[in-house]
Amino acid sequence: MKDEYRNIPLVKNEADNRFEMEVDGHIAVIEYKETSSKIALIHTEVPKALGGRGVASAIVEKTLNYIKEQGKLLLPFCPYVFAYIKKHPEWKSLVSPKFKDYDKL
Repeated sequence: MKDEYRNIPLVKNEADNRFEMEVDGHIAVIEYKETSSKIALIHTEVPKALGGRGVASAIVEKTLNYIKEQGKLLLPFCPYVFAYIKKHPEWKSLVSPKFKDYDKL
């Protein structure tokens, strides 16, 4: 993650079922669904104004750290999150072994 994003807080907006990170007045989000033991990440969206600046990677990393801290398993349905984990295999340990594409990570 770029240093410029390290101190930007990740907000868990439970009312809208999404993680949020505000950068330069724009909000990047990851939509999620949650049970007592798992968090499914559904969709990542970064405003065009923030495109190409590493914001998507930053919000994914912050969200994965949150999931790790909570001791939950991850279901990476979002294609961006799936690709991020494939590129950064140190996060695979968070993924539920029952996830349908676990063997593709």
